[in-house]
Amino acid sequence: MDTLNQYFVGVAVKRLSAVEADPARSHQHEFNGIAGFREVLGDARRNFDATFVHFDAEGDTTTATARATWYDAREHNPDRSEFRLYYEPSEATDRYRPGDLVTIALRPDRSLLVLSTPADAPLATQIAMLLGVAVPQSRCQVIDDAAIRVPIDHVRRAILRSIGAEPTVSPLDAELVERAFGRTFPPTRDFSKFSRRHAPPSDPLTDPDEALLNWLDTEERLFRAHEARIVGQRVRDGFLDDAGAADIDAFVRFSLTVQNRRKSRAGHAFENHVEEILRLWGLRFERGATTESRSKPDFLLPGRAEYLDPTFPVSRLVVLGAKTTCKDRWRQVLDEAQRVPDKHLLTVESGISLDQTATMRDRRLQLIVPHAIQATYSAEQRAWLWTFRSFLEFARQTQAMGRERDLPA
Repeated sequence: MDTLNQYFVGVAVKRLSAVEADPARSHQHEFNGIAGFREVLGDARRNFDATFVHFDAEGDTTTATARATWYDAREHNPDRSEFRLYYEPSEATDRYRPGDLVTIALRPDRSLLVLSTPADAPLATQIAMLLGVAVPQSRCQVIDDAAIRVPIDHVRRAILRSIGAEPTVSPLDAELVERAFGRTFPPTRDFSKFSRRHAPPSDPLTDPDEALLNWLDTEERLFRAHEARIVGQRVRDGFLDDAGAADIDAFVRFSLTVQNRRKSRAGHAFENHVEEILRLWGLRFERGATTESRSKPDFLLPGRAEYLDPTFPVSRLVVLGAKTTCKDRWRQVLDEAQRVPDKHLLTVESGISLDQTATMRDRRLQLIVPHAIQATYSAEQRAWLWTFRSFLEFARQTQAMGRERDLPA
């Protein structure tokens, strides 16, 4: 089982003071009060490659890469030490405000990941949940070693996914996939089916929420291991033109291919596993059926023929969108299958803002979140959310009522 220290080997969280975040107060560009981080970063001056990610209240991100320097501001004073972390200014750090929560994490490759967010934003609570600590109210808090050795459950994995933290890949996973598919990327349906066979045991009939997350986590893990082996080899081969010079355009094209494959595969994998559970539950549905204006809902229950039949009751039509993350993509579901006023959206995104879920409710879109990930949402939101199982029971009941009405008198 994965543990948090496969992602981070040291973590500190702190609230930004005015002198750290307000340009009118100071231009020092450094974090103070993290002396406890010395156990992780040491006593010597060190430079780090760092990725700075700022999340606003809605979860939108600003990312920058820059250098960071760990140093003792009192290094010439034999009686005092005052360690600080200097950072180069960037578009991400320009968004710092007093009171923001900042998480400074040292990764296994010795680079830094620096996350920042308003302290009242959902991500602040999620980071505290990830680390098993309370959100600091003032001073810096260094996370002890035991806290980053905890197993990664579905909740923590969802939070890690939302902050873009990449796990270490297993050579054993890479060998497992290579034995099945060689050094090629198989069709997504084949890879999803393969992942389900190698996922931890779970029963999609009794606990579809757990099964869906197990299958998704396994596919993500196996794909990243397979990708690291194939893509890693291409990177090691280099990008040279016919004259032997560095071919930047070839590198950019290859990078875009890798990114597009990741995004496309993640969406298709999610739909593949949802489709399998709908099938196992005995539901009638079509995936990607075309409705008006050539829109294609992810799942239309019972199907396109019934949707296009004006005599078929709207109350027996169900629209289900399946998006790994919501962001603005949830609005796409509203424009699909316009005959159905009440729609449903299944996601594995960890807690989103209260304003966003309130807007969904106003637009008659029911959000569905697997039970484990609902822990990242507020109590007010959880009272309204559906689990995947509750949706499946609703769909089964809807179709059962339809069959009863269709029976001859």
